[in-house]
Amino acid sequence: MPAAFLTKARIPLKVGFVALNDCAPLLMARELGLFAKYDLQVELSREVGWATIRDKILYGELDAAQAVAGLPLSCTLGIGSIARDCLTGLVLNLHGNAITLSQSLWQRGVRDAPTLQQTILACRRGQRLVFGVASSYSSHNFILRQWLRDAGVDPAADVEIVTVPPAQMHGNLRAGNLDGYCVGEPWNSLAVLHRTGWAVATSSELAPLHPEKVLLVRRQFADERSAQHLALIASLIEACAFCDRPENRERVLETLSLSENVDAPIHALRRSMCGTFDFGHDRVEKITDFHVFSRSNANEPTEQKGAWVLRQMIASGLLEDPGDVPPDLLARTFRADLFHEARRLIAS
Repeated sequence: MPAAFLTKARIPLKVGFVALNDCAPLLMARELGLFAKYDLQVELSREVGWATIRDKILYGELDAAQAVAGLPLSCTLGIGSIARDCLTGLVLNLHGNAITLSQSLWQRGVRDAPTLQQTILACRRGQRLVFGVASSYSSHNFILRQWLRDAGVDPAADVEIVTVPPAQMHGNLRAGNLDGYCVGEPWNSLAVLHRTGWAVATSSELAPLHPEKVLLVRRQFADERSAQHLALIASLIEACAFCDRPENRERVLETLSLSENVDAPIHALRRSMCGTFDFGHDRVEKITDFHVFSRSNANEPTEQKGAWVLRQMIASGLLEDPGDVPPDLLARTFRADLFHEARRLIAS
């Protein structure tokens, strides 16, 4: 590897993640020595949820982080936070989520979106059902809202959608605070295992090949510490490829299950990672693309992937006037050029 690409100063990087199956590339980059391979010192920091990730990136407490795909755009536009130019040079994965509903809804006859719509109509004058999403700027919010709209449910008027940290979803469902949620694994499978909920749909079927998590950084970091940023992207590209290979999934699961990482039983983590997903109530399906870490050109942060996120933000009402979106927004935030520069580092 040419010395020009190495990070000579070896300034430590603080990189955030949230306890989910799809944080696997960050954990495996450390486990496999890929950070060290690219002359990086990385401290991984487990965070509670995406609002914490966002704020710590914006105020410089984290250098980089796993983030939901809407955060590069929302941070740059100042939606829900101060405006600060942010970007991504890497998509960490596609898919990875499911919609889970409570057992009480099953007992009331709900089996799918149309029967949920019937239940909502029947109790429209009563208390609204409450659904959790991990972030307003995440695919969870976008996909749940689209699923409801497709069934004739108005997400803004017929139900209440609240933000809940991923690891707290199952507990709130069990306590009766939520009637359902859309979240990443293993928090759907834990509800199924404990018989407190059942999965009704996966994000791979509702939005095929949608971008899920990205590597989020401030533009200032990308400019001022370019060598480290590219090395970080390169190490994670290699980690994503490792995580995507079926023969490596058991090793990935062992790492994810550790208390300092996701801290969940391997049998819960395995349900979405090894090709067979249990929805609950005797529905088990073979889903080989529940998590896509590298295949299908997953990692390139193309403007097309950014455009999908932007369309969803508009459909979800996060952008009051889409005409105010700068014409170069996607090119500034979804940086395929940085991805390709990092890939050249791998090949050198």
